[in-house]
Amino acid sequence: MNARLAWLAACAAWIGLILLGLAWELYLAPLRPGGSWLVLKVVPLLLPLMGLLRGRRYTFKWSSLLVWACMVEGALRAASDPGPSARLAILELALGTAFFLSAVAYLRATRGAPSPSPRPSPRGEGEL
Repeated sequence: MNARLAWLAACAAWIGLILLGLAWELYLAPLRPGGSWLVLKVVPLLLPLMGLLRGRRYTFKWSSLLVWACMVEGALRAASDPGPSARLAILELALGTAFFLSAVAYLRATRGAPSPSPRPSPRGEGEL
């Protein structure tokens, strides 16, 4: 898988997780009628969004760990929740898995490549 395809797949899966979390807890199968405070689980997913869209390797590294929280929630709710919530949990688990695999593919494809936006050190500090 080339870097661009892996990046596109990872970004699509991440945005899918955000949209699924919002729709799930507000409209599709909220814990309480009218929505629930569990929608706040989407907030941590917004933090790495810009870094992922810009292809920053460091963001891909730490967000590939963050996605495990979504996958654990998906696995637990798929096993314990009834009806539509269980199906949404399976979708969350699938999107999380897709992101993780795409992120790993992106990181492998861009290994050794320069960062898309290198920042020079101020006043040459840290240079030998």
